[in-house]
Amino acid sequence: MGPAAGSVTARYLVYFQYLGTDFNGVAAVRGSQRAVAVGVQNYLEEAAKRLNSVVPVKFTISSRTDAGVHALCNAAHLDVQRRSGQPPFSPEVLAEALNAHLRHPAIRILQAFRVPSDFHARHAATSRTYLYRLVTGCHRPDQLSVFERNRCWPLRAGCLDVGAMREAAQHLLGTHDFSAFQSAGSPATSSVRTLRRASVSPDPGSPFVLPQENRLRFWNLEFESQSFLYRQVRRMTAVLVAVGLGALMPAQVKVILESRDPLGRHQARVAPAHGLFLKSVLYGRLGFTTRKAQITPRCPADVRAP
Repeated sequence: MGPAAGSVTARYLVYFQYLGTDFNGVAAVRGSQRAVAVGVQNYLEEAAKRLNSVVPVKFTISSRTDAGVHALCNAAHLDVQRRSGQPPFSPEVLAEALNAHLRHPAIRILQAFRVPSDFHARHAATSRTYLYRLVTGCHRPDQLSVFERNRCWPLRAGCLDVGAMREAAQHLLGTHDFSAFQSAGSPATSSVRTLRRASVSPDPGSPFVLPQENRLRFWNLEFESQSFLYRQVRRMTAVLVAVGLGALMPAQVKVILESRDPLGRHQARVAPAHGLFLKSVLYGRLGFTTRKAQITPRCPADVRAP
């Protein structure tokens, strides 16, 4: 359907976050399957119906996330076609309107930008960063704070060899064929990716853990690339945890990577979905301005300088 006479179509980039526990991933679930599962996108598009766009609003999601995976900051673009004589929504009004009509408390719109009509939220992304949260010293599931359940991977081990994990992570950096860390079902035509950053660091500690629970220690793994293969981050995490637990030597990670075999004993393991967060999606400088200055849209959760 073409634009209605006199109507104005505006494209927006929106950043949004969600706790993934209640969703079948971020992508919309269509047809009869919706009776048993719903994606974050379903709720976003339901809220967008209240914008009264001439053409139904569809969200094009930057980064797919699986069931149970969270997002501190994901991104999407959408087109809103207002009726003749009505000016486009300002980005601020759009964000407020979507938040007002969202019907699930675990989803929030963070920010919106006007973007050119040919902007594409998935193809234009220059960087994606994932955070994986671990906790050691959790011998039983009921020893973890109720506020942390479904937000980290609890390990029974009391400690991790973080030095060995960092050494192992160095073998993953750079441009490689990551077939060994790709799960079946990926639509990618190439398994070559460039991993820019892979870090392992202690978390200062969860605010939801009581002082008497000081046996628990939290750890953050972060991975940055322009794009990732299906379940690549969760498979890399599982291998690095195996190194931290002494089941693998750091040098074996290089052997696994070069094997390009996703079915090996160690690389076939996948870390649980509930410990994974999409942390940020970044875009290069775009050809639009605000207050007469060219800007770089970025997730509010990302604090690095442009």
